[in-house]
Amino acid sequence: MPADIIDYRIVGDDMQGVIITLDPGEAVFAEAGGMMYMEDGIEMATTLDPNNQAGGLFGKLLGAGKRLLTGESFFITMFGNAARVRRDVAFATPTPGKIFVADLKQWGGEIIAQKDAFLVAARGIDLDIAFTKKLGAGFFGGEGFILQSLKGDGLAFLSASGTLIERDLARGEVLRVDTGCLVAMQATVDYDIEMVKGVKNMVFGGEGMFYVRLTGPGRVIMQTLPFSRLAARVIAHAPAMQRQGGAAGILGGIIGDRG
Repeated sequence: MPADIIDYRIVGDDMQGVIITLDPGEAVFAEAGGMMYMEDGIEMATTLDPNNQAGGLFGKLLGAGKRLLTGESFFITMFGNAARVRRDVAFATPTPGKIFVADLKQWGGEIIAQKDAFLVAARGIDLDIAFTKKLGAGFFGGEGFILQSLKGDGLAFLSASGTLIERDLARGEVLRVDTGCLVAMQATVDYDIEMVKGVKNMVFGGEGMFYVRLTGPGRVIMQTLPFSRLAARVIAHAPAMQRQGGAAGILGGIIGDRG
């Protein structure tokens, strides 16, 4: 089914949100927990299959089960405008960062995104998961292993941590990206997960054991501060919380290290 044509505006700078304006009868779907506010007339409903394309209960459960593999909610939440006038519904990024707006018609009808990058999309877009070719390596590849596929002809909104960096890869051009820094890419980009070469690099390099190897042609979107890195810094300074007085001790330790 064709995706709903929706209007939107991005608000904020480093901690962005998106306000989507729906005409009567239009709808969007999102992962649970992303909604910020909705105006009177917007109705919310949870579903296993937002586009009613799974073909029976088994198909719906299979699709929901695949979402569980990505660490996302079993259900998808629909937000539809049941009023007779235009109404707004807003969504916010779960971490400090940017919202990337992907018009799937300009991406060849499909975009491959990191498993937790999806924020919200117009009704009619198909959300699924995509696995790397080397399944064995993928199980140890960190947050970049399980990727989501968004197909259709409408708008999809992705959240990223930090700042967005966009690269256009020529045919055959190779880019190696930290598994957590990849946000999205065109379906034309060939991707795989590779292990960092050399024992010393793995043990002392501080960059993780795996990276994503991307081969063009196609567009790639990256983020400068994966939430996993920020969380790792907080966890590493957890003992300081007890010594220096709670959360202020952790934040002070991190700021001090950067100073």
